[in-house]
Amino acid sequence: MEHIDPDVISRFDTRSSRPCEFCRELDPQFPERRPLDQMVATSRKAIASAHLTEDGYVRHRMLELRRMTSRAPLTAA
Repeated sequence: MEHIDPDVISRFDTRSSRPCEFCRELDPQFPERRPLDQMVATSRKAIASAHLTEDGYVRHRMLELRRMTSRAPLTAA
């Protein structure tokens, strides 16, 4: 494991992670995700880039985009 960057190793250290509250709240398929895809770094807010995996990041971004597009458009008064 000497060839693996220490920053990458700490990114997958689940002892310092927690489930993403944003995804848990908005994604009905959250419980079916792989456990690592559910987790975000404890030291960061529940944002896409805090996810431990790329799949978790992408799913989080998709939820953000879906939320933005589902809002009623602003109309000029």
